[in-house]
Amino acid sequence: MTESRTPTRIDAVAEHWVTTLVAHDPTIGTYIGRANAALPDFSPEGAFALSHATRETLVSLLSTSPVDEVDAVTRADLESVLRHGLALYDAGEYRRDLNVIESPPQRIRDSFDLMPTSNDEEWALVAERLRAVPDSLAGYRRSLAEGVERGQTPAIRQIEEVVAQLRRTAGTPNEPGFFGKLAASADPASGASSSVALEVAAAAATASSAYRELAEFVAREVAPQGAASDAFGRERYELASEGFLGARVDLDETYEWGLEELARMTHEQERIAAEIVGGPLRSGIVEEAIARLDADPARRIRGTEAFREWMQAKSDRAVEELGVTQFDIPSGIRRLDCRIAATQEGGVMYTGPSDDLSRPGTMWWSVPAGVEEFSTWRELTTVYHEGVPGHHLQIGQAAVNRGSLNEWRRQLAGTSGHAEGWALYAERLMDELGYLNDPADRLGMLDGQRMRAARVVLDIGVHLGKRRPDGRVWDGDSAFEFFAQHVHIDPQSLRFEVLRYLGWAGQAPAYKIGQRIWENLRFEAAERAESEGREFSVRDFHRDALSLGGVRLDTLQRAMRGEFASGRA
Repeated sequence: MTESRTPTRIDAVAEHWVTTLVAHDPTIGTYIGRANAALPDFSPEGAFALSHATRETLVSLLSTSPVDEVDAVTRADLESVLRHGLALYDAGEYRRDLNVIESPPQRIRDSFDLMPTSNDEEWALVAERLRAVPDSLAGYRRSLAEGVERGQTPAIRQIEEVVAQLRRTAGTPNEPGFFGKLAASADPASGASSSVALEVAAAAATASSAYRELAEFVAREVAPQGAASDAFGRERYELASEGFLGARVDLDETYEWGLEELARMTHEQERIAAEIVGGPLRSGIVEEAIARLDADPARRIRGTEAFREWMQAKSDRAVEELGVTQFDIPSGIRRLDCRIAATQEGGVMYTGPSDDLSRPGTMWWSVPAGVEEFSTWRELTTVYHEGVPGHHLQIGQAAVNRGSLNEWRRQLAGTSGHAEGWALYAERLMDELGYLNDPADRLGMLDGQRMRAARVVLDIGVHLGKRRPDGRVWDGDSAFEFFAQHVHIDPQSLRFEVLRYLGWAGQAPAYKIGQRIWENLRFEAAERAESEGREFSVRDFHRDALSLGGVRLDTLQRAMRGEFASGRA
């Protein structure tokens, strides 16, 4: 926590931008704890209105001058974010915004997970948002239709997968979908009266019907024009990559580095596997070690609730111990909820606390259908990645820093590269601190690190059409084969992961590239301290870096190198 500072003109512009974003995308308001029932306007007119508001905000921002270092960071970061948003609009990306993990259908659906449901008033807001689903999806259909007219369509592989998702979300008379299950949870035990429960049920049926209609529209109107290639191409990929990193990197150099990092991670994992199974390094030794660990009852948990309880216990221990030895963790963020998500698409995600801290940070595990057993040796590092010292520490500390940071910096600024890079750095930090001394847990951490290195190679390789190590040109089909060689996860999760990379270009490499930048910054800080005759304090490095809140990676690098120290950069 820092001392309070007097809000400035730049703070006012940033705060107004938060209000503007919430007005255009009310689900952002839900994320930061502003109660509302509206949904975004995903139509072409909605996209234009947001672009207009973005330009107005940029003009306002450029008319200001920083008065201190905090201001200088805010101005530089927000300017870059606004310019990138305009570039995405000018490229017409809203016309083909469809993928298996983060596009309007998923954002609408997932917004309900964060809505409180403890009384009639809160359930009434849920019902109101459910009734808003048809109009929001109708606008989205018009954007997709405009994309078809202009030859800007998603890849056919993403279209087909999303159609299947939409149908699952809508459900059938014999198998309730997402909204049907949501309505079923509105009962007296959850604070809903019978009259409101009936209101929710009727609204849920309306939302389900809208998803069903969208599925048929996409299958009928968009799929026949779907792009045959999964690849984004260099121009689109560069724009996407910058958005997820908050920095521009040499993609060709990064691809070669990814190959080297993958080889290094593979070798490190093989050495740990040899410790587990004994004997010399040999082909298949990692698989031998995995088979041995998976067969060990002491390292397996059966049932999602038992798994959730295990996650919560590990997270609570990390918060308690690291709050004493490594970090100053404020009381307002010492609570982290571990939950099983209502969806079954696969993946793990973290949602930060609301701005008033009334809703705690939450680790969500979306368990694929049919998965009932969990290997603790695989998942311990994920708890640290999503919780403390990973996302929860990073995002939670920004949320409580009201004395110094405006709401934009506390809640909405930042990129995947900054957040996920820190989380991967945090995994390595926990190894450094002795929390992964068990070779099995280290193998699990390295399994994840190897996967993130493979994603750098796969993602850049496919979308830029580069050559694989075997000389062949990358394509979507080869991505599945390559990924299966380097990761050890169940087939359902593997398939979802690759589909995610193919449709959400640039996001997956941001993890490992971000980690690279975080590690380089720590190395630079240690070298600087040595050259100045000071003792390097990693605790101070972490404090100074996290006190910035969420920022782009280019802003982080400039800040940690002292470029904003004068308050005028």
